[in-house]
Amino acid sequence: MEKSRILVIGATGNLGHHLVNVSVALGHPTFALIRESTIPDKSHLLESFTNAGVKLLKGSLQDHSNLIEAIKQVDVVICAIPSKHSLDQKLLIRAIKEAGCVKRFIPSEFGADPDKVQISSNQYKFYANKAEIRRIIEEEGIPYTYISCNFFTGVLLPSLVQPGLKTPPRDKVRIFGDGNTKAVFVKECDVAAFTISTVDDPRTLNKVLYLRPPGNVCSLNELVEIWEMKIGKKLEKVYITEEQVLKSFQETPYPSNMEFIFIYSAFIKGDHTYFDIEPSGVGGTELYPHVQYTTISEYLDTLL
Repeated sequence: MEKSRILVIGATGNLGHHLVNVSVALGHPTFALIRESTIPDKSHLLESFTNAGVKLLKGSLQDHSNLIEAIKQVDVVICAIPSKHSLDQKLLIRAIKEAGCVKRFIPSEFGADPDKVQISSNQYKFYANKAEIRRIIEEEGIPYTYISCNFFTGVLLPSLVQPGLKTPPRDKVRIFGDGNTKAVFVKECDVAAFTISTVDDPRTLNKVLYLRPPGNVCSLNELVEIWEMKIGKKLEKVYITEEQVLKSFQETPYPSNMEFIFIYSAFIKGDHTYFDIEPSGVGGTELYPHVQYTTISEYLDTLL
């Protein structure tokens, strides 16, 4: 079967460049929408794209005519813009609807399922904006796949979920809540591999793809235990109550306090794992057992 042509928006970002690389590696004709302003700073990356056969298209979400022209060249649009710009996808949805040729749209989510999170306030609409984009996609009748990968390994895991630290602690560690609630971490390049696997798969059309890979679903107590085994040392554990987490959120300036929102959502409310996958969703590792991924333990080995 002929591979779908894929347009990646946000192609030079943290996840975007992995999406481009995997798309090319899996044989998809691959296009990247590039803002003029990013060209000087990302010249080396863009050169690697070109050398790999990626077609670079100049434009932006605010440049409607170039955006339409880019979309008309492809079958699938994947958006990987930063979450703080989530609502800018309204412009993209309008263009996709007008172009009328897109067989699948994968919006910029790549986190906890915004329809499942149990926190509704004090979150700067981080999840609400993503849910709003979902509703617009569905109302417009645009074919979609949503990717719920929960945490990237590059978020919180490098510090062993210790806000303010850049490396894992070797003496004392904070445990948020009782330490038994499980969260999910997936490496960015692995998220890209699962994402690109969905684009021509009818099983994922108009579904949420949930990533909960074995070895990547872990509580804080389990995470600390893995780290202790690797460094050969027991850490002093300080348990932080739910009330203390909320207080830390209130006392920490934005955007640094987003770490506490993520911790509260995942490790106290259990927003990554409290629910079973419903018929509206599918499991990534079950659908794509061939996709190799980095486990939490393997990632922590790189931090020793």
